[in-house]
Amino acid sequence: MQQADRSDAPVEIVSYDSTWPDRFRTEALLLFEVLAPWLAGNIEHIGSTAVPGLPAKPVIDIMAPVSSLENSLPAIEAVAHLDYVYYPYKPSLMHWLCKPSPEIRTHHLHLVPATSELWRERLAFRDALRGDAGLARDYAELKTALAERHKHDRESYTDAKAVFILQALRTAG
Repeated sequence: MQQADRSDAPVEIVSYDSTWPDRFRTEALLLFEVLAPWLAGNIEHIGSTAVPGLPAKPVIDIMAPVSSLENSLPAIEAVAHLDYVYYPYKPSLMHWLCKPSPEIRTHHLHLVPATSELWRERLAFRDALRGDAGLARDYAELKTALAERHKHDRESYTDAKAVFILQALRTAG
């Protein structure tokens, strides 16, 4: 199993790219072929690239539902053939992989239990952003400011968005 080291690409927010949905669909088809034995539902496009018009890091975030983390361990090796590199980020919640490397990322893959709170929250937040232009605008402003503040610390950038996301999820119900 190829595992990523701690090298990391800087945080960069770019304008929305209308090719992101097609890039997701293309990758999801490849992933479906490889992940079929472990899938417990549809592969989903999540994150900011899944929200039309929203600026984002130019990395396609993909979430694939699995029945359990333990049962899906072999999937980590299977997606290595598609150039995904495993990193034990939040390993009690998901299997997290990036493509093609931590320094140059085009895709993130999150193998998440389909019945988990994380699965529900990520879809709910994506859908809230898609359905509320004001929320999406506020999130874009926050992300831009945080990307400047935490350009070389992805973990801090991600953590600093947590309060906003939690409030949006509470509002969305």
